[in-house]
Parts: sequence; C-alpha cells; structure tokens
Amino acid sequence: QVQLVESGGGLVQAGGSLRVSCAASGLAFSGYIMGWFRQAPGKEREFVAAILRSGEYTSYADSVKGRFTISRDNAKNTAYLQMNSLKPEDTAVYYCAADSGSWYSTASDNYDHWGQGTQVTVSS
Repeated sequence: QVQLVESGGGLVQAGGSLRVSCAASGLAFSGYIMGWFRQAPGKEREFVAAILRSGEYTSYADSVKGRFTISRDNAKNTAYLQMNSLKPEDTAVYYCAADSGSWYSTASDNYDHWGQGTQVTVSS
C-alpha cells in the first residue's frame, strides 16, 4: 500500500521560511518523479515544483521560482520543499505526489499517488 505523508506545515509570518516533507512508503521511491502542488481555498490545485528521480533536474512554477527549493533523499524515501520569503498568497494546502512517468509534468492528472496534504498559512 502506497503512502505519502506530508509534514512540516504551519503558521508563519510573511517573509519567513518553512520546510515541508513528504515521507513515502510502499513504492520504489527512487523510481518516481516527485512533485509538490498546492490548493488555496476557492482555487484549483496548482503545480509548485517537481524533481526527477535522481534529483538531476528540477522545475518550478514562476510564482515560487527563486524562493522555493525542491529536493529529495532517496535513501530516506523523502522529498522536501524548502519555502523561503513566504508571502500571504502562498497560503494553501500543500500536497506531494509521485509520478511513474518518464518526465515531470505540471498536470496533476499525471501523478499516480498523492499525500493527504499539509496546511501552510502565511500571515501578513
């Protein structure tokens, strides 16, 4: 049974930092592309970042580029999203997802497995 469990969300002031983690089990973690998505109230789920299997390539949404960093530790079956210079508009539930495809995708439909999400709230 595949499980992706996010942790590390919380409340932070604007300009602050948070790191969210995604612990994976029940799958060959190093064989999956990992992605982070977010969904704010009343909005559709949107792509945030993705990282290829060995971490050799990363991609970011324009809205987070230069502020967020995605990484992974295949030995620990864990993906991370380091979020710096947070803004109130970053407030959302953050989800990690695993994709067995050959290249990263920004489309949530392409991802095979999802976590339950972790809330990130940025106060102004």
